[in-house]
Amino acid sequence: MHLIVVGLSHKTAPVEIRERLAVPESRLGEALTRLCSYSGVKEGILLSTCNRVEVYSVVDDIEAGYGRIQEFLADTHLSLSSEQLTPHLYWHTGGRAIGHLFRVAASLDSMIIGESQILGQLKDAFEVALAHKTTGVIMNKVVKKAISVAKRVRTETKISEMAVSVSYAAVELAKKIFSNLHEKTVLLVGAGEMAKLAARHLIAHGVRHVRITTRTPQHAVDLAAKFGGTAVPFDQFKDDMASADIVLVSTGAAHYLVGAEDVHRAVEERMNRPMFLIDISVPRNIDPAVRHVDNAFLFDIDDLKHRVEQNRAERVQEAEKAERMVLEEVTTMLDWMKSLEVTPTIVALRNRVDDMKRAEVDKVLARLPHLSHQDRELVEGLASSIVNKLIHRTMVTLKAEVNSSSGPAFVEAARRFFSLDRPSPSVQQIETYTESSCCHGENSAESDAEDPAPETSIPKQAR
Repeated sequence: MHLIVVGLSHKTAPVEIRERLAVPESRLGEALTRLCSYSGVKEGILLSTCNRVEVYSVVDDIEAGYGRIQEFLADTHLSLSSEQLTPHLYWHTGGRAIGHLFRVAASLDSMIIGESQILGQLKDAFEVALAHKTTGVIMNKVVKKAISVAKRVRTETKISEMAVSVSYAAVELAKKIFSNLHEKTVLLVGAGEMAKLAARHLIAHGVRHVRITTRTPQHAVDLAAKFGGTAVPFDQFKDDMASADIVLVSTGAAHYLVGAEDVHRAVEERMNRPMFLIDISVPRNIDPAVRHVDNAFLFDIDDLKHRVEQNRAERVQEAEKAERMVLEEVTTMLDWMKSLEVTPTIVALRNRVDDMKRAEVDKVLARLPHLSHQDRELVEGLASSIVNKLIHRTMVTLKAEVNSSSGPAFVEAARRFFSLDRPSPSVQQIETYTESSCCHGENSAESDAEDPAPETSIPKQAR
C-alpha cells in the first residue's frame, strides 16, 4: 500500500483554475465515493478550499494511483480538460506526501503562514470521509497525526500570535495600550473597509461599545445596527471623542479631520485616561502633531504596515521551528508505516501457532473427559504459555528489525521457518492488530526483554 497526494494550490494554479476545480461541500460525499470506486484506490480524502484542492489516497500502485486520481479530478470537473489541469498539479508519495499533509495542517503551506482556518477545513474533510467510510487504518492514522502535529506547532511556536494583516495589527497594538479590551469603547469615523474589519476584530477581542459616524447619516445608522452600536452625527463626533477609548478614522477626506487640540481637549475630559487613535486613511485624516499629546497614542497606516512586516519576519522564524517539528513527526509516521510491512507476517505467525495449539489442546482434552473445568483451564494456560515463549524471540526480532536494511530478510526467514506461505491474513485481522496500537498512545512503552509477547502483539513502531 502507498500513500499519495495529488493536487494544486495557490502556489501552482491561478484562482480561475482553483475555483473551477473546487468541490462544494454538498458534493464531497458523492465525490469521495466515486474516488474510491476507481481500481487500486483503497482510501481517500478530498480537501477543497479556496486556496487548494487536494486528494490524499492509499493506492496499490503509485504510478497507476497518480493516473486514477488525475482521471478522477478531470471527470469531476468536466469544464477542465487534462491538458488544462496537468500543468498545475503536484504529486507526492511516501514521506513527501505525509510531510505535505503535515505542513498543510500546520498552515506552513498557506497563503498566510500561521492562519488557523486550514486546520478546521482539514478536520471537516476528514469527518466527511469518515461518514462515507472512504478511509481506513492508514489514512485515519496519518490524518489524526497531521491534526496532532498542527496543534503541537501552535502550542510550541508563536506562528499564530503575530498579526499579519493591517486591521488585525491595530487590535494587537490596542491590546498593548489597554492590556484588557473588555468594556472599552471604539469610535469609528468613516466607513472604510479596513476600518470596519479592524472594528470587527476589536469587538471579537472584547470591545463592548461601538459608536459610528459618517458624512451620510443613514449610512451611520445602518452600520450602527450592523455592529450593535450607536450612530453619532458627523458634526458632533469631535465632542464625542472623549467617550471613546479607541478612535478609528477611515474617510476619503483630503485633509486632517482631527487636530492636536481636538485630542488634547478629549484627553482632558477623560481625566488623562489613555486614548488610542488609528488613522487608516490615505491621505491621513489625523494631524501627526497628535503624537505629542500626552496620553494619546497615534498610529497611521505606515505604522501598522511596519508592524505587519515585523510580524511576518517573526512568523518566518517560527515557521523554521515548525518545519523541524514536521520532519521529526514525518520520521515517526514513516516508521509506523514501515512496521505495517511486518504486521501480516506477525498476524500469520500468531494464527499459525494458535491453530496448532488449539488442535493439540483439543486432542488432549478429548482423551481426558473427566477433567474439571478448572483443570481444563490449566491445560489451556500451559499450552498458551509454552507457545508464547517459543515464538516470543521471533516476534521481538521481527519488530526490532522491521526498519533496518535486513528487515525484509528477517520477514522472509520467519515465513519459511514457520511455513507461512499460505494465504495472507485478512484485512480485518490486520486492521484489528494495527488499530489496537492506536489505543496505546504515541509514547507507550513496551518491554520485550523478559515477558512473552501478548497475543495481540504488534510492531513497536505501530504503537
